[in-house]
Amino acid sequence: MFSEKANAIFKEVINKYHLIDSVEQSFVNPYKEDAQLLEHLLYRKCWIDTVQWHYEDIIRDPNIDPVSALSLKRQIDASNQDRTDMVEYIDSYFLENNKEVSIKTGATINTESPAWGVDRLSILALKVYHMEEEANRENASQEHRDSCQTKLNVLLEQRVDLSTAIDQLLAAISEGEKYMKVYKQMKMYNDDELNPVLRGEK
Repeated sequence: MFSEKANAIFKEVINKYHLIDSVEQSFVNPYKEDAQLLEHLLYRKCWIDTVQWHYEDIIRDPNIDPVSALSLKRQIDASNQDRTDMVEYIDSYFLENNKEVSIKTGATINTESPAWGVDRLSILALKVYHMEEEANRENASQEHRDSCQTKLNVLLEQRVDLSTAIDQLLAAISEGEKYMKVYKQMKMYNDDELNPVLRGEK
């Protein structure tokens, strides 16, 4: 099933990141774009999410230098754009992979595309990893660990449900029972022509 592959790659990425555990570390994709495109895209997607997760931790430091915070905010903005781009690349893969499917009469479109479900699955993998850390943190109180274990159990159940829903959606698309489209996000705040501040207007 697709979700098994995705969840395994997400775990691989998160474990790899935490060997060094630095947002400054270099990125190397072990999956070749020309031979293992889907795996390549999934690995890159989760790496972006993992680095951004830690950006978000750093910027919440109450003692962060304001200049550093502004620089980090720019990095987060760029990361968000990369994240959106990767979702669109993954959806384009699914669209290309199903281009020969005959869409059945009465087929419906889903409220979100498969790749936006994948986006949530990647973030969920990060939540599971870090909640498990907290549930097992030796210098935390037993009350804290018990609370985090309860939350972890919910996250694990959520991952099963989300994985099942994504697999069902992809199966329905492959059988022509649902169809998909790729809508560009058309983010305006990063665009020199669409953001009046970047255009230089007062």
